[in-house]
Amino acid sequence: MKSVALLLLFVSGASVMADPTTTTAAVETAIRTGVDSRILIPEEKVTKAAVEDAIRRGVDYLVVKQNADGSFGGPYRTKGLNIYAPLPGAHDAFLAGASGLALAGLLDSEDQRAEVKRAIERGEKWSFEKLPELRRADGTTTYNIWGHAYGLRAISRLYPLAEGDAARQTALKNLAQQQIDFANRYEDLNGGWGYLDIYDGLHTQKPSGITTSFTSATMMLAMKEARDIMGVKLEPKVVKTTLASIRLQQFPDFTYAYSHGHHMAPQGEINRRNGSLARSQACNAALRAFDDPKITNDVLATWCDNFIEFERWLDHGRKKPRPHESTFKISGYFYYYGVYYYTESAKYLPIEKQRELAKGLARIILTRQEKDGSWWDYPLYDYHQPYGTGYSLMALKWCRDVMQ
Repeated sequence: MKSVALLLLFVSGASVMADPTTTTAAVETAIRTGVDSRILIPEEKVTKAAVEDAIRRGVDYLVVKQNADGSFGGPYRTKGLNIYAPLPGAHDAFLAGASGLALAGLLDSEDQRAEVKRAIERGEKWSFEKLPELRRADGTTTYNIWGHAYGLRAISRLYPLAEGDAARQTALKNLAQQQIDFANRYEDLNGGWGYLDIYDGLHTQKPSGITTSFTSATMMLAMKEARDIMGVKLEPKVVKTTLASIRLQQFPDFTYAYSHGHHMAPQGEINRRNGSLARSQACNAALRAFDDPKITNDVLATWCDNFIEFERWLDHGRKKPRPHESTFKISGYFYYYGVYYYTESAKYLPIEKQRELAKGLARIILTRQEKDGSWWDYPLYDYHQPYGTGYSLMALKWCRDVMQ
């Protein structure tokens, strides 16, 4: 087993590499000119009409910023401190993940304008062309897991739209099954999935790096949705070992360890309530999706309430350029991840509770929307606005559906 000391090194920021040839000007300009309000809008302004307007603005941003080939984002905006990204495979994974989220957000918007439909068609075409080529960059990273998971999210939304077109639905189902099979290939020896293996010098065919609770939850939820919608097959052994890995990282209060090794340090900053605030949404949702009896409505409601009450701790880390530099070792990219997986957790609750929670979450999302219509939480090359906007549009779809 990897030592706890090495794992603590990871969450202290060892996942970045300094590049003195790049500039921080783009990041500084974005922060200076964007929205950074810490004060939530008044509750009376949180209406379905306001949610619809925010969705439209987010959709407009994605339509304008979509790449010519149908993807979203790219490796264009750099800074002096960049995420470890072996070339070219890491950026293939970042692009697939960001594009999957952006496309899923466009689909969830249900916007019927012609230009939106064209953007969706281009995104679908790109997915068919590029997702089959997605692999891990090298033995040190499995960032591709994010691309497989969020590619599945988009495919699962495209499938119902193809009703009546048997050939297209078959092609989408086959693409989804392929992404699941790829993910199975990269399951970690400890069960579940991680994304880094840079600390022990062992680069194995089957990953033996750092299994993280939230990566595993992300993949399981995407697989479950694909199975429910398209009837794809999940490998029982992979489901069993991944759920066991998530449970191993679960503490009695339903906080979750950042990674497999962290379960030996339950009072480490990142493993406490505020450090786990985003992870707990995804992990609780994944276990509930697979009928874990411990994840009761009371557990889900408690953690959804925790998110609304203590969201300011996540917000404190939003837009900070160095991973894990904020209080409780929070990274900026925890933020919109938590926002979206909050909805995945809340949807299991009674509709009355969902309505209460949806208004609280919508208030946060509406406040954080940028002037250009996007949402972003961490400066990741040029991927952060597409992925942040995709997460937020999917979350707002749930808010719109359940708000009165």
